[in-house]
Amino acid sequence: MKKLFSILTLVGFVTAFVTMHAATPQEEVTSNYNRSASNHYAYPIPADMPVPELTPAPPGYEPFYMSHYGRHGSRWLSKSMYYERPVRQLERADSAGVLTLQGRRLLRSLRQVSDAAYQRAGDLSDVGADQHQAIASRMVDNFPTIFADGATIDARSTVVIRCILSMQNETMTLRARNPRMHITTDASYHDMYYMGWGYGEDTLANHIHDHMKHISDSIYAAELRPERFLQTLISDSAFAATELDGQRLMRDVFDIAGSLQGHYQFDYLNLFYLFTNDEIFGLWRLKNIYWYLNWANCPMNGNRMPFIERALLHDMIDKADDAINHGTVGASLRFGHETCLLPLACLMELDNVNYSTDDLSTLHLYWQDYNIFPKACNVQMVLYRPVSGDGDILVKVLLNEHEATLPVATEGPYARWSDLKAYYEAKLATPTNWNN
Repeated sequence: MKKLFSILTLVGFVTAFVTMHAATPQEEVTSNYNRSASNHYAYPIPADMPVPELTPAPPGYEPFYMSHYGRHGSRWLSKSMYYERPVRQLERADSAGVLTLQGRRLLRSLRQVSDAAYQRAGDLSDVGADQHQAIASRMVDNFPTIFADGATIDARSTVVIRCILSMQNETMTLRARNPRMHITTDASYHDMYYMGWGYGEDTLANHIHDHMKHISDSIYAAELRPERFLQTLISDSAFAATELDGQRLMRDVFDIAGSLQGHYQFDYLNLFYLFTNDEIFGLWRLKNIYWYLNWANCPMNGNRMPFIERALLHDMIDKADDAINHGTVGASLRFGHETCLLPLACLMELDNVNYSTDDLSTLHLYWQDYNIFPKACNVQMVLYRPVSGDGDILVKVLLNEHEATLPVATEGPYARWSDLKAYYEAKLATPTNWNN
């Protein structure tokens, strides 16, 4: 592997040079407003970026098993009130006769979206279905020896319908690509302790999450300035100040604007025109802080939240070991939520996702949510074995199909499975109050 390592070292130098000249987060967000949608950002491959090129397997090795966790695809907003609340505020202004021409135009658009969303809160969208079909097809292209004749594919979902449908779209694509695989699917409360919302029965994590939400709400209240936005919609500034919740209206409209990218039927509708570039970047930065405080490796949450996914990481390790011990060819596919994948990626220390700082003013320079958990985001942990003879089991991990850096020694993206497993098990076994 020495020759491979030399090549990868050169690639690393080139990557570092390119990174030094990369766009700033503000330039990335304002050049592509869809990124400002944070967790509503539609999976960017290949719409916003090309399909990643993967490093070939080391000589004499082939992939044989994948352990995966994927978020559901693009969806409707999770609660109907998110569509209805801004409509009610603008209707109040309309009844008072203080809506501007732009305000009336926005009200018409929001009514159209709200009507289309009727009884669809949280449902997987058409774009979301396509995202998972494409990801599944690329899995087969990237790892044909895993998704080969006779391979065993165990797919499981949380009990939430958008996750079940995401699983269905991936597994039906896998079956279409190779009907000679053995594919099973399941969605049960039996698996929810590790599949989704591991914090649900975690009293300490719930307490921390509630406290972090209070902090992020306070930051919004202190920093968000809706006055210019309101002036474009409401002709009476006194009415806007006393009769409307301007910050809430601005945030609601911005969330809807960002979510429209997840629906083919709204290709014609762009609401970002209502905001300046500075407002778009500022709203994204505040949402970035929210996600970091609530779900990432943040000192303000005691660096606690990644450990809500300790059961999920244990399951990934155990099933990988089982595949190694039994010579299984195939994959364990899991479908859930960004509130699981983000803490999991932190716990696994993929790339810089585990970044930790208490300086929220500079957070956006080093940690960007749109790079971590867009809709249909996924972690693919891939095991490699020698084609013939003895040798170490190797592993690499993909985050959103990009080869991720790992917290152990690697040659390029590849590490010894024994090293990575030992690192994670030691981390999970560290005595703390995380299990309380």
